[in-house]
Amino acid sequence: MNSKEIILKKLSADGMPEYPHPAPDFAPQRFDDPAATFAERLGAAGGRAVQMAPGETLDDVIRRCYPDARTIASAMPGVTVATLDPDAVEDARELVDVDLGVVAGSFGVAENGAVWIAQDIRHKALYFGATALMVVIPKDAIVDTMHEAVVRPEVDDFGYGCFMSGPSKTADIEQALVFGAHGPMSVTVVIRA
Repeated sequence: MNSKEIILKKLSADGMPEYPHPAPDFAPQRFDDPAATFAERLGAAGGRAVQMAPGETLDDVIRRCYPDARTIASAMPGVTVATLDPDAVEDARELVDVDLGVVAGSFGVAENGAVWIAQDIRHKALYFGATALMVVIPKDAIVDTMHEAVVRPEVDDFGYGCFMSGPSKTADIEQALVFGAHGPMSVTVVIRA
């Protein structure tokens, strides 16, 4: 008998007390102000949330947040400052390194600052290839937790979709945090009133 078998035999002889599984009932987390919590958690993930002011247009928000952006790719209605229509691009590689991509998000999640983005443009490369990404969501479309998020109908009805929380980031063994390693260097979520 080898040492492994001896140890396993001793463990089985001593027996382990059985414990019942915990009850699966719990009260889901709720936030007094989901939009504020969403903005705080998105900030912790390296992104930022911006509220649209009354009377402000998407073009105004784009120019306020990204005044130096020259190449702006968007197919969203109401974005007239776009210089590139991502749906008119044949080769997805043309969307890599655009200054700013402006896309629609379905909803946000307060507990972690994530946004659900369902592909509604021709090439999903814009979501990950743009230097900066701006995602627009309605204020009333912020849920408290991921438990609520994953049962929303938008999550079931898509060809491609993802949760995104902040910009792409990675840290190597020297613990040097790098933004934009395999996605946008900055992510701004516009909360539409």
